[in-house]
Amino acid sequence: MAALAATTGVCASLLTGCGMLPGDARADEGAVTVMTWAPEGTGATNMPGMPAMAQAYARWVNATGGVGGRTLRVITCNDHNSSVGAARCADRARTEEAVAVVGSYSQHGRTFMTALESAGIPYLGGYGVTDEEFTSPLSYPVNGGQATLLAGSGHQLAGHCERVSLVRPDTVSGDQLPRLLNAGLATAGDRGPAADIRAPEDASAYTEHARRALAGVGLTEDGTGGGVRTAGGVEDGRDGGQAGGAGEACVTAVLGGRTDTFFDSFRRLREGGPEVRIASVLGSVQQSLVDRTGGPDSQWEGAYATGWYPVSSDSRWAPMRSVIREHAFGDNRIDAADPGVQTTWIAYTVLRAALEHIEGAVTARTVRRALETMPPVDTGDLTPRLSWRYDDMLAVRDHPRLVNAKVTFQQVREGTLAPARKGFVDVRDTLETVPGGG
Repeated sequence: MAALAATTGVCASLLTGCGMLPGDARADEGAVTVMTWAPEGTGATNMPGMPAMAQAYARWVNATGGVGGRTLRVITCNDHNSSVGAARCADRARTEEAVAVVGSYSQHGRTFMTALESAGIPYLGGYGVTDEEFTSPLSYPVNGGQATLLAGSGHQLAGHCERVSLVRPDTVSGDQLPRLLNAGLATAGDRGPAADIRAPEDASAYTEHARRALAGVGLTEDGTGGGVRTAGGVEDGRDGGQAGGAGEACVTAVLGGRTDTFFDSFRRLREGGPEVRIASVLGSVQQSLVDRTGGPDSQWEGAYATGWYPVSSDSRWAPMRSVIREHAFGDNRIDAADPGVQTTWIAYTVLRAALEHIEGAVTARTVRRALETMPPVDTGDLTPRLSWRYDDMLAVRDHPRLVNAKVTFQQVREGTLAPARKGFVDVRDTLETVPGGG
């Protein structure tokens, strides 16, 4: 009897009964089911545009005949920024027999990746905010995640900033960010480490953290300090040069949806005081934030930003914008400038290529096989061509699943995020210098 109970438990864990291994969940004859999840309506970072973009993509594909004659069925889930919510979303992907989780965001990688691995479900094009997305053999990242953004930000700031303060979440994932930024500062400009300012993700004001950030670059509220030269103008952008010189004091914040809250506190603290160049990474700052805070008159004018993709005004985003216009008209959850939305678009572009590569049954297993054997995917030059074949892995320590270590340098000019340097910047070499654990 005990043996029978144990066998029953094993069968249940294999999702669909004895005789079927994890990853064998099969698309029916008329539809391919996938899932997209993200937090919505929480007190911290929210990404409602990602599931909304997934649904719009499915409407577009299905309106034009589906993929290989099959309907694309997208189910969505809110992980509520909690490990319990992430586990529930992963469990729903299993029970709905999703063949992949695509273009999603969750900070709880340890929870959801373990569940997806046990079910054999690939995780394609996650936002890149957790370690597990770059270590799990079932993860297929389309960007370099927070690691490339922070290392790239270090590259960008090294050419302009004598001293830097980094304001980041007081979380396990946030603990990695200083090492990454500092690696970029050191390799690109031989700069010393940034001041590390821990902050809560859900605060309503950050006055004390703003004060500590100023102190971190050697300044006080009245502008006195350690002789750090302050910002004196906006980059002309023609050759990556800067008007303010390499001696600026710079404060960068990477707090997701609370980044603007921090810089609002920072602005009020330094009114009439020192000029300090501000910076962030895409996701923590984007065009919609600049627009609603005053455009060219906002404190973001002149700010540096590091992203994964071309600026949102680039013509390479035209196909995505067309789909949003035609299949998500009036859905205010979708902002074409949101890197979460952009990541979802790219992830579904890759999914479509994988599904078209499959001959025969579409299952989680055959989707994984396609991702690992098909030719590199052209994303319309929004990224380098993407491939997860063995020879394409960059083998960066702590990020063995990394296949794209390129970023873009941007700056707010006349109220618009514009390229600060032409093309992509490869930070693979910098990531290889990051101390273990980062």
